[in-house]
Amino acid sequence: MSLNRWNKHSLLSFIDSHIINYPTPINLNYMWSFGSTAGLCLGIQILTGIFLAMHYSSHVDYAFSSVEHIMRDVNNGWLIRYLHANGASMFFIVTYCHIFRGLYFGSYMNPRGPLWNSGVIIFLLMMGTGFMGYVLPWGQMSFWGATVITNLASAIPFIGGAVVEWLWGGFSVDNATLNRFFSLHYLLPFVITGLVLVHLSLLHTAGSNNPLGINKNIDTVSFYPYFYVKDLFAFFVLVALFSFFVFFFPNTLGHADNYIPANPLVTPAHIVPEWYFLPFYAILRSIPDKLGGVVAMVAAILILLLLPVINTSEIRSSKFRPLYGMAYWFLVSDFLILGWIGQQPVETPYLEVGMIATAFYFLFFE
Repeated sequence: MSLNRWNKHSLLSFIDSHIINYPTPINLNYMWSFGSTAGLCLGIQILTGIFLAMHYSSHVDYAFSSVEHIMRDVNNGWLIRYLHANGASMFFIVTYCHIFRGLYFGSYMNPRGPLWNSGVIIFLLMMGTGFMGYVLPWGQMSFWGATVITNLASAIPFIGGAVVEWLWGGFSVDNATLNRFFSLHYLLPFVITGLVLVHLSLLHTAGSNNPLGINKNIDTVSFYPYFYVKDLFAFFVLVALFSFFVFFFPNTLGHADNYIPANPLVTPAHIVPEWYFLPFYAILRSIPDKLGGVVAMVAAILILLLLPVINTSEIRSSKFRPLYGMAYWFLVSDFLILGWIGQQPVETPYLEVGMIATAFYFLFFE
């Protein structure tokens, strides 16, 4: 057999063993479709982002105008921009569902620890990419959100000021900041794509978890056509929800102040990040000390990396852990409360509620 024919045969063999006849637990339900729908969202973001980058200008004098040019003058530019903006929200909705599904069914337990941690790293890069994308339209909330969030690095002892200036590329959020944020925003999705491939490789090494948390080799069927159809149905549901926001409520998940050009001399009454950062933003604000707030916010995400280590239960699924199941639903409610608190003013009673919600969030992982 020639080398070329051997390569073709190897490719077909890979597709057959990892996609078509990949052994999948027979009791998987639609909750296991969040991973594939997240992949669809990533593809949409990369594709629409490439087209937007063709018309976007990463200069403080032209960034806002270039976005308006895309919306008004570019053929179907409004559609591409709304697909990209709402696609970020859809991506985070699906990813949060994916994470909370993993928490409920114990997908972080060994031997899936490396798989879980690779997913958390992807989530961290998503947050960085989303934040930098929020800055690019150069509206009021873009500018002031960038100013507030990057200023958090100043809480780092001894080197905080230098780190902030390095992030800004100067002494304030300006053209250098926008340029480097645009470059990183364009680059990171491709890094995420590479990590997704690593994530899938680890998944196919450890095998999929299942609602009962039983051994993966017990009672399996091929991925195609049984779970291919479930993923296809999940795609249609996602596209329907996505289309609903894009065509009927395209600005619901954004902020009105971002339709005002950035003005360093006018501070918005209430500075908030995108909705998918609000729970962690609430944790940041619930700690009176600036350094303590930054540490708590970072710890709220990084603690997910410790779950494979700090977990002591040998039972995976919450179906057989009633106390954990109750705590889990309290965590879900708590996370939603933190999201609501994050968009409220820093005043009584929101501050006190945020402190209580933050305390419970960390108690869940004890």
